[in-house]
Amino acid sequence: MTKIALKAVDKAEILTLQDNYIDMTAMDGSEVITRALPIKDGEIRDSILAEHGFSAMVKTMFNGKFHTLLFDFGFSKNGAAQNAATLGVDMTEVEAIALSHGHIDHTGGMERLAAMINKSNIPFVAHPSVFKSPRYLKFGEEFKIYFPKFSREMVKKAGLTLLETDKPYPMLDDTILFLGEIPRQTDFEKGWPIVHCQIEGKEVWDAIEDDTSIVINLKDKGLLILSGCAHAGIINTVKHAMNVTGIDKVHAVMGGFHLSGPFFEPIIDRTTQELQKINPVYIIPTHCTGRKAIMTMEKQMPDKFILNMAGTKLTFG
Repeated sequence: MTKIALKAVDKAEILTLQDNYIDMTAMDGSEVITRALPIKDGEIRDSILAEHGFSAMVKTMFNGKFHTLLFDFGFSKNGAAQNAATLGVDMTEVEAIALSHGHIDHTGGMERLAAMINKSNIPFVAHPSVFKSPRYLKFGEEFKIYFPKFSREMVKKAGLTLLETDKPYPMLDDTILFLGEIPRQTDFEKGWPIVHCQIEGKEVWDAIEDDTSIVINLKDKGLLILSGCAHAGIINTVKHAMNVTGIDKVHAVMGGFHLSGPFFEPIIDRTTQELQKINPVYIIPTHCTGRKAIMTMEKQMPDKFILNMAGTKLTFG
């Protein structure tokens, strides 16, 4: 595999516009962690909203120049957009968008956020399989729960310029890498058994091959890896990022790790052990990781663990 040379950025910021958790009384700020404090004219006017979804503004700084990426849109039409407004975020700074995969908890807020960005021809990078339809959870022949359709027409209507790729794709002056389709290599990350889709009228298991992450190379510190749900497995994801970039040092692993519920709880311990072997400076489980997995990682890696929230800004560099 040809290695992709990512620029070593001086700083990276991840502002979470939507996540599953919020605690407005948290007072654990640090050089890395900035919690949301939505105050206007000396008054607390609004809460930050938590939903089962994920969206983040990602900024890189290289040689004094900032680049800004929107990663995912969150679940509801208004959730991430309302948080952005509450926080006073200038969405017009966004230069490009990347999508982790085509499920509603990552696509639902597209129209409203695209309107706030308010630019024509914003590049929108996604795997072609984000548009697979129908996709559904199959609990039995008579009981299926469908994901809402996500289409190329919806992207066009939102005014975004679609770029489809299943390969690693450098973005924003080679400061952020869209990781592309992630090989399934570990012996324990086997995917979600109840997800299905239809291809040419035939029902097949949905490997969610569109699942991907973004990667940043922090100067002298290593990789920052941000996943949406890590349906490919967070260990597969991190190892692929290391392989593609040729960088074996990992500074932070952040994102949804999809370890919630009976299908995934059996691999929480193994996943945690493998993360300990990778030995990032920070481990930041979000969104769909699940309470049991988050508690396990906090207990096993207390010095590395950061609890993420909607509205939290993390600064690395």
